[in-house]
Amino acid sequence: MAAATSLTTPKLSSPTLQSLYRNFPIAIPFYSSFLFLPKTLSSIPPRRLSLSPSHLHRRLFTVRSDSDNGAEPARRYDFDLFTIGAGSGGVRASRFAANFGASVAICELPFSTISSETTGGVGGTCVLRGCVPKKLLVYSSKYSHEFEESNGFGWKYEIEPKHDWSTLMANKNAELQRLTGIYKNILKNANVTLIEGRGKIVDPHTVDVDGKIYSARHILISVGGRPFIPEIPGSEYAIDSDAALDLPSKPEKIAIVGGGYIALEFAGIFNGLKSEVHVFIRQKKVLRGFDEEIRDFVAEQMSLRGIEFHTEEPPQAIIKAADGSLSLKTNKGTVEGFSHIMFATGRRPNTTVQTFFFPLILWLPLATLRYLGILINDCDIKAVGLNLCIPVRTEN
Repeated sequence: MAAATSLTTPKLSSPTLQSLYRNFPIAIPFYSSFLFLPKTLSSIPPRRLSLSPSHLHRRLFTVRSDSDNGAEPARRYDFDLFTIGAGSGGVRASRFAANFGASVAICELPFSTISSETTGGVGGTCVLRGCVPKKLLVYSSKYSHEFEESNGFGWKYEIEPKHDWSTLMANKNAELQRLTGIYKNILKNANVTLIEGRGKIVDPHTVDVDGKIYSARHILISVGGRPFIPEIPGSEYAIDSDAALDLPSKPEKIAIVGGGYIALEFAGIFNGLKSEVHVFIRQKKVLRGFDEEIRDFVAEQMSLRGIEFHTEEPPQAIIKAADGSLSLKTNKGTVEGFSHIMFATGRRPNTTVQTFFFPLILWLPLATLRYLGILINDCDIKAVGLNLCIPVRTEN
């Protein structure tokens, strides 16, 4: 059996730190999970806390049930933890909490390859409309270059290889169904209750899922984000990365707005699948923030592959012609004849909850937090982000 890990309750000499310590849920990393200590911990005399796995089950949840002032009786909840959002973060947090003895529920919207206000799916962005489907399209696109290179090694083709988009989409979607099933089994095997529906926070201990009410000692927000398309005239004709991974037909000529990693990935995919690709960026170079040599080399190599870059050309409007083709108007003119215009211009949180991100918050004076407009309250709601335990308050 692994040796127990011991921690000594910290001594806080500053009155400000003592006040912050009492009012903020402290998160102590333990292996890959977090142990939330009660707000009354600062009143406990310094002693050594045994955090061996054999002790976690009885310590983690029996200590939490103590009331703040010792007078009010402990409230009973449907679950110790209720997670909103069954993506990578939500699934892992729920599974680990359940493994340590918590009763856990998680809610998620019904499965769809494209996310919306009413659809999502267990597995989240990475599994269903991000890393995994993107890689499948990357694998598909690279074969065209290998066919070309194979000629120099003696390979001859009597007819030009052709790509069938519908076959790729069907096989991709079958793989996504398989993976979301695996994630559901992971939750089931960890005894996590999966609830299908849209979760809404009613108060710090109550969640409404499509009209059904659940209570929980702690609520975890793990809803991720969704692609963002700027509001310009004609933006309703644009697609985002979700839609680009599930198009009914392959683009013949596509404009991709954005010069970041996602934009260039899709540019390479569609170029490999023999689409005509144009990339529009606001900057002089792609990949802002990357090493300068990498930025230059990537743009040079992609240009040699036939991708056309339009630098310092932010979009101003999208115009749809009578024949269904699209034109992109920029500050330098208008480029016509696109079958698709895709925006890869970042993501926004998939929530209406106001969140506050606090790196190293324990070391900031309380006066500084108040100056920044940060509210420290009794809320038992946490959010997934940057491996931090983040207090949030809902908008009224």
